[in-house]
Amino acid sequence: GPSGCGKTTLLSLLLRLADPDAGTISCGGVDLRDVDPAAWRRQIAWVPQRPTIFAGTIRENVLLADPEASGWRVIAATREAGLEELLRALPDGLETRVGEGGRRLSAGQAQRLGLARAFLLDPPLLLLDEPTAHLDPDSEAGVVAAIERLAAGRTALIVAHREAAVHGADRVVELREGRI
Repeated sequence: GPSGCGKTTLLSLLLRLADPDAGTISCGGVDLRDVDPAAWRRQIAWVPQRPTIFAGTIRENVLLADPEASGWRVIAATREAGLEELLRALPDGLETRVGEGGRRLSAGQAQRLGLARAFLLDPPLLLLDEPTAHLDPDSEAGVVAAIERLAAGRTALIVAHREAAVHGADRVVELREGRI
């Protein structure tokens, strides 16, 4: 849907960052207001348009999804997200330090880092907000391929303006003026 139609509001409601003014949002017949917000969010990987990246190593940034994850799981997550080539090119690989906000990373690399977190978390539900925004065609193709791997076998809600991000979706809906 067009800007201002309610896509971000819908994601906020699904994440329980806000509750609806009227009506209900339910999952499996259960009103989300009756579910503990923290417990609900543990079942969701949310990859925003611009993933938050903290000053630290790439490994530390991926581990935000699951601080207890083993080294091999971090490596597998970065591989699935399409970061393998970048990590091979960096002198310190996963131990490469990135600046606050992802300095040293392109928009596509930052988006794939956000996807690596989602792979590491391995949740039943994915919420992706404009995952290909601000990407050149090559980066977009890599991110779309990673999304297809990530979405396989789980429920994914992908908010997108660009068709490439929802290619292969089982169902595409359009929001207009707050309505599907």
